[in-house]
Amino acid sequence: MRLTAGWLTRPATQAVCTALSAGGSKAYFVGGCVRNTIINAGVSDIDIATDARPEQVIEFAQSAGLKAIPTGIDHGTVTLVSGGIPHEVTTFRRDVKTDGRHAVVSFSTDIAEDAARRDFTMNALYATPEGTLIDPMNGLPDLQDRRVRFIGDAISRIREDYLRSLRYFRFHAWYGDPGNGMDSDALAAIAQEVDGLGRISRERIGAELLKLLAAPDPAASVAAMRATGVLAQVLPGANDTALGPLIYCEDQANTAPDAIRRLSALGGNHAGDALRLSRAQSARLTTLADNIGSTCDAAELGYRLGYDLAKDVMLLRSAVMGNPWASATDEQLKIGSKADFPVSAKDLMPEFSGPDLGRKLAELEGRWIASGFVATRSDLLAS
Repeated sequence: MRLTAGWLTRPATQAVCTALSAGGSKAYFVGGCVRNTIINAGVSDIDIATDARPEQVIEFAQSAGLKAIPTGIDHGTVTLVSGGIPHEVTTFRRDVKTDGRHAVVSFSTDIAEDAARRDFTMNALYATPEGTLIDPMNGLPDLQDRRVRFIGDAISRIREDYLRSLRYFRFHAWYGDPGNGMDSDALAAIAQEVDGLGRISRERIGAELLKLLAAPDPAASVAAMRATGVLAQVLPGANDTALGPLIYCEDQANTAPDAIRRLSALGGNHAGDALRLSRAQSARLTTLADNIGSTCDAAELGYRLGYDLAKDVMLLRSAVMGNPWASATDEQLKIGSKADFPVSAKDLMPEFSGPDLGRKLAELEGRWIASGFVATRSDLLAS
């Protein structure tokens, strides 16, 4: 097979390959850029594997006038910037020692050794600078069949890095075929090694879980996570009952997938610290949790939270209650989000001040909302 893609022939990218080959070394595109090109998915990152050692990569880059950044030089990775585009160049390597989180590697000149240390067969696909496919682990049939399969022994691959259990479900959500089910050997190995996830940092788990939940339809993957014990391990107390209905409502509402909204559907409303989420993400989860069960209707939520966040709440309500999404809900959200309360504190002063002023403003705001946002300033001040 020969790949054809715009990024493959881009002068900036070919310049990196030329710099390596000019030094007498080989360069192969690898991983996601190759995998996604084959399945006609988007390519964002360019990874290159080479038999050149890191110090040689830097030397070759400098000779070619390219910027070299030693981003992960201890593990063989140097980022070469060509035409303003970063290319991660990593020396062929094999694992010498692993502890389930970190690996001690030895550099290699053998592409088969490099392929054997990767996680899934579909990620061990390489291509020459001309686009000729190289498939040391026979991953092409798995990719074409949309089958996520560990390279070699699944337990061994997981014990090298326990995060691979969670990555398995993420890759299935993005690239697997739900109709074909999941690899039974993989699921058995994941269930056996589930406690190992406790050794992984919360940052890594949180990042991986959000990537999984951002997939078009991760319901099958999350259900398998529950069955293998992974869900309880990474998100104690989670319940995926509302996730499928939420995805259905999102589709009805023509709303893009959103990982935080879906995390809320799993009951992860207080997972900010557990998953090392950002402050903004944690605050959004809290707001969703506080409003899902509130008595505010769609219009009032739109007014108080803004259109986007209010729509998240209403989608979650529909999912939890098992109700289909109503198009009228969207209209109410828009009405509320555009409404502007016509009374200000100055309108009530000096008759009201201090706590009394706050209470009066809240009272008038309540009347205005109850009127469907149509009561005027004069109406409210005359009442």
